[in-house]
Amino acid sequence: MNSLDWIVLIAYFGVMIAIGLWSHKRVDNVSDFFTAGGKMPWWLSGISHHMSGYSAVMFTGYAGIAYLYGVTSFVTWSLPIAIGIGIGAQIFAPRLNRLRSRLRVASPLEYLKNRYDLRTQQALAWSGLLLKIVDVGAKWAAIATLLSVFTGISLNQGILITGVITGIYCTVGGLWADALTELGQFVIQLFAGIAMLVAVMGKLGGFSALWTVWDKLPDGHAEPTAGPYTVTFLLAFLFIKTFEYNGGMWNQAQRYMATASAREATRSARLSAALWLVWPLVLFFPMWCAPLLVEAQKPDASDSYALMTEQLLPHGLLGLVIVGFFSHTMAMCSSDANAIAAVFTRDIAPVLSRAARGWSDRAGLLAARLSTISFLALSMAIATQVNSPTFKDIITVVIKWVAGLMGPIAIPFMLGLLKPFRRSGPTAALVSWAMGLLAFWLVNYPINWNVDGGVPLQYQVSVPLAVSLVLYVVIGFLKPEDTPERDALLGRIDGDGHEETDGAGDANGKTDGDANGKGPNGKGKGPKGPGISRAGSGTATPTP
Repeated sequence: MNSLDWIVLIAYFGVMIAIGLWSHKRVDNVSDFFTAGGKMPWWLSGISHHMSGYSAVMFTGYAGIAYLYGVTSFVTWSLPIAIGIGIGAQIFAPRLNRLRSRLRVASPLEYLKNRYDLRTQQALAWSGLLLKIVDVGAKWAAIATLLSVFTGISLNQGILITGVITGIYCTVGGLWADALTELGQFVIQLFAGIAMLVAVMGKLGGFSALWTVWDKLPDGHAEPTAGPYTVTFLLAFLFIKTFEYNGGMWNQAQRYMATASAREATRSARLSAALWLVWPLVLFFPMWCAPLLVEAQKPDASDSYALMTEQLLPHGLLGLVIVGFFSHTMAMCSSDANAIAAVFTRDIAPVLSRAARGWSDRAGLLAARLSTISFLALSMAIATQVNSPTFKDIITVVIKWVAGLMGPIAIPFMLGLLKPFRRSGPTAALVSWAMGLLAFWLVNYPINWNVDGGVPLQYQVSVPLAVSLVLYVVIGFLKPEDTPERDALLGRIDGDGHEETDGAGDANGKTDGDANGKGPNGKGKGPKGPGISRAGSGTATPTP
């Protein structure tokens, strides 16, 4: 990097902070901070949903997979995500939107207290929070690895720089800042990705390289599945990502909750699915061609894309591509931070502290921002250890830990939205969650250690989800726990007997009252609203 590249990078950081400060004026309460008050346009929600789904791991871990195995990086990663989101556009997106518009909640998990019970809500909240700290730590490590290649600064310095910048804009501006910066980041990545594509095609003979390069690449580079990324892995990954990218990663659920109606949420999901189908092809093609242009120095080839960028792009464009690396990581990390802050302040804090159950708007916003900062700090601390023997490397954390552990957390949350699973109650949810986590530990550690060659990757990531799914369904059948109250709640989420007239509402119940008929913060009397009770405030009965 030279001075021109540094100018581009610093200017990018400055714009991100400016957007965050501007968004600050649009945040008056926790509903604005966590769900944009239900006022986000569907197209902005869709772009934000897409951008918050991947990070610099794309340019390190998955670039290494593309370098070593070729086309399988797309077929077994972004393609199943696109298909999964397309499936969820009709099934999950509208129902997640109704959590905000009809139940008046600000956290994706807030409804779980009434769908199951307080224990289930807390188990999913705490386990998901801890997993996300590790997940985001891997993202910080990925971008810091790239930054060290280009600038020579240490891993810890890179983590500190990116974490602080992200913390500023997402803390002051909430979900609005996340979405607007993600829009800007998408535009930047559009130019950066096309610049890299053109540079690679120019080096390999022009536009015709799109179809002539395949004979020159290593054998098997054009095969849809290769190495450990088998057909079984593809099917398992499709199943996992259908849950993960439709709300199992809570930040994705927030994008659907932020739109004005269920119909808008569906349009948002369809746009995100289309972007996942098309845009990664532009990013992956240079990575597939990398063996013809550079020789990776790391065994996993995670440095191949960075080396190719340095070799092919002039200064200025090099800085733009580096900004593109940052854009994806900061998009995902800031959105995760907002989602975790929502879960902590709305689901966990009211159980830990009586005072949290009666927070004013100002106190709630302060708690939300402090929670965001705390989450970012913890994930940055984890990032400094991501390459330790415990975690092994970045791609292991992202693929094995996140994909393997997300299933047991997502199954009760996502399937709990659907009427066909209304018989599955607290027992099914807690047992499926606990046994799924146990299955992850057994398959990845004791069993893996005692199997010659180790347990194949596809089973490491799919067995925990399969165990959770089977137990959730079977226990619901053997021990049904559906009640009239739970059926009424599912009716509201499903849309039975209600028109799509959902508007922005205050997550604190100030517009419609809380589910017990109390006024703001539980004081005074108010109309019985279509919400659910805050943790610790008693049992709510949703109005049918």
